[in-house]
This record gives sequence, C-alpha cells and structure tokens, in this order.
Amino acid sequence: MNAQTWLLDRQERLRALDRRRPWLLDTLVAVPIVLFSLPGIVKTPLSATIATLALLPPLYWRRRHPFAAFLATAAIELTEASLDVAVGAGVILLVMLFSVASRATWRALAWAAGIATALMVAEIYLFEPVIEHRTTTLFLVLGTSAGAVAFGLVARTRRAYLIALEDRATRLETERDQRARLAVADERGRVAREMHDIVGHHVSVIVGLADGGAALATSRDEQTAEPLRLIGETGRQALAELRRVLGVLREEDADPQLSPQPGIEDLDRLLPTVRAAGLPVTYSTSGDLRAFGRGVQLAVYRIVQEALTNTLKHAGRGAAAEVTVAATDGEVRVRVRDNGVSSAAAAGHGLVGMRERAALYGGALVAGPVDSGGWLVDVVLKEPA
Repeated sequence: MNAQTWLLDRQERLRALDRRRPWLLDTLVAVPIVLFSLPGIVKTPLSATIATLALLPPLYWRRRHPFAAFLATAAIELTEASLDVAVGAGVILLVMLFSVASRATWRALAWAAGIATALMVAEIYLFEPVIEHRTTTLFLVLGTSAGAVAFGLVARTRRAYLIALEDRATRLETERDQRARLAVADERGRVAREMHDIVGHHVSVIVGLADGGAALATSRDEQTAEPLRLIGETGRQALAELRRVLGVLREEDADPQLSPQPGIEDLDRLLPTVRAAGLPVTYSTSGDLRAFGRGVQLAVYRIVQEALTNTLKHAGRGAAAEVTVAATDGEVRVRVRDNGVSSAAAAGHGLVGMRERAALYGGALVAGPVDSGGWLVDVVLKEPA
C-alpha cells in the first residue's frame, strides 16, 4: 500500500467516524478553545466561565446551522466585549466564519463577512481601542478572517468535488449495469429471432409433409387422410401463433431472413474472412457434429464468431487463434484460444451473449486469461433431450 492509498483510507475512516459520531469532532474543536479561555477564567472566574459555557453550544450545531451559530457567537462576543470579559470568542468567530463559508449559502456568507468586519472594527476602535498600529492591527485581523473564509471555501469546493465524484461513480455503475442488462436482452432477442426461424422452418416442413400425406391418403381412399389433415391444420395454427408471438422480436426495418441460419459447417466459410482480416486461425473438429440440431449448431457458430471478433478487437498485433470443436456423448465443446497480449478481457457484451447461448442449451461458459498468455473461451453445449 503506497502513501496516497494509506492517506485516502485513513481519510475515509475519519469521514465514516464523523458520520457516526459528529459530536466527537465538535468536541475536539471545543477543547482547545476552552483551554485558550483559561487565563480569562482565572482572572474573572464567574463572568469568564459563563461566557465560555455560552460559547460552547454554537460549536456543536455550527455544521447543521452555520449561519445561526455565527450570529449567536457574534452576539456573545459583542456582549463580552462590552463587558470587558476576555475569553476565546474571537477564535470561535473565526471557526464560525469557516463553517459559514464551507456550508452556508453565499448570501449568508456575505452577511457573515459584513457582520464580522463591523464587529472587529468596533472592537479595535470602540470596545478595546488599540493605541499603536491601529490600522496594521485592523488589517491583520481582517486578513486572518479572510483566511478563515478562504479555507472554508476550499473545504466547500473539495466537498462538492467529492460529491460529484461519488455521483459520477454511482451513475457509471448504474449505466454499466443497464448496459449489461440491455446486452442480455438484445442477445436473448437475437436468439429468439433465430429460434423463430428454425422452429418455423421445421413446423413448415411438418405441415408440408402432413398435407402431402393427406392428399396421398385421400387419393387412395385411406382412413389416415383425416388425421393427416388435422396434423397439417394444427401445424398451420401453431406456425401462425409462433409468428404472432415471436414475430414482434423482429425490428420493423429489418429485412426478413431469406437464407438458412448458419451451422457448424459454415465455419469453413467464416474462418477465411477472419484470416483475411489479419488473424491466423487454426481449426480442428472431432466427433459427429452433424448429429446435432440446427439450434446447437447455430449456437456453436455464433460463439466461435463472437470469440474471434473479440480476439480481432483486443488481442493486438501478432496474435493467433486456435478453434477446436469436439462432439462427445450428446455434448459439443467449443474452445477458442488466442495468444494476444490483452485479448478479450474488455469484451463484456460479447461474453454476455456467449454465456446466454450456453445457458440456452444447458451448458456453461468459462472465459478468462491463460497463465501462459492470451485468452481462452471454453463452452460446453448439450443437445436437448
């Protein structure tokens, strides 16, 4: 832990302590002022003690009501000056000016500065006249008060800056969560649209076969004609419902899909385009990949496509990728590994999409940096029962 981190940690702990026990800091401010008033208490015990005790309450509510605390302190100091009671009211007035400058409104600060100036002029010229170096003393006192105001303004600016930073961090965190949720929703919508095309295609095939079988059975005067006709009719109703429910997921300005969705075999056409973009890719397969349905094959294609896209974006120059697709016992495992320097660590939305596709087929995704360098995406998909 460096010195800056240590200081920030201690500062945050002090702020937390102050939020839990605000009276503690107020007491730490009050103690030295009481000690400063001891000579006056020794000289005039009764009046100085009463004056000191009267000055303590404003110290404890100066941060909640800074201008009211300043007015109370100014009134007490004016009374003490007229009665010639020597306590630490002047020091407390500087503390109040600091509180007004750091916490009150600008209008309250203007009033406090004017009242403090008038009070100091009255003390120097009327209540406790300064015979020698009167003007110098006045400028010294006014300069000290200006310093208290300046420190208060610095504290106000710093507090506003910290609040702005906290708000910005909260807003960025909220936006990040929203982007992640939008990415999930977008990917789920994309998957649903693709599944709509796949299921719609299969249902259309079923309807066509049923209608053909019904026509053939009718020409042969077989009893299976009516069940086949009902199958075709039911399939057409299911297809209409499917299009009505899932068709809303299509964008209004999007062109309809006129070609079949890609599968594992289409990786042979995808990889040359990736290589042409400057990323060397080696590709190997094992097992009977054609035994898997179109949905699983589409998920494999999209996962490989997204993983290689992330590698192109983040792996840096000189990177190479290796794609492996293996089928065993109703499962297909997809591994995409590269040797890039930064790789897909920043590809949050891409990983979200791959994770959603893996979950759709009861699988799991593991993605992260490799100890030897680079990035690995490892996905296992299961063929639905």
